[in-house]
Amino acid sequence: MSALGYLIGVVLTLFEIVLIARLVLDWSVSLAGRLPPWTYRARGLTHTVTEPVIRPVRKLLPPVRAGAMSLDLAFTVVFVIVVILQSVAFSL
Repeated sequence: MSALGYLIGVVLTLFEIVLIARLVLDWSVSLAGRLPPWTYRARGLTHTVTEPVIRPVRKLLPPVRAGAMSLDLAFTVVFVIVVILQSVAFSL
């Protein structure tokens, strides 16, 4: 394992953790409605970190509407790509 591959793998792992935090916070806000103020700040931080990666994918693959609900496939695609790249980076 090279040092560069390990470093890239760690960065991708941290990004994956932020993606999971974004998912949990988005669902929490959607389902609970009223939450403590820190959750909205944390949600804004996760969006600031992840949106530059998700936005270009969302332009190619817009959210799928199912009645009043919308499924963001761009998030799922980015998450899967991060997991694949992470395993490749750690195997270098």
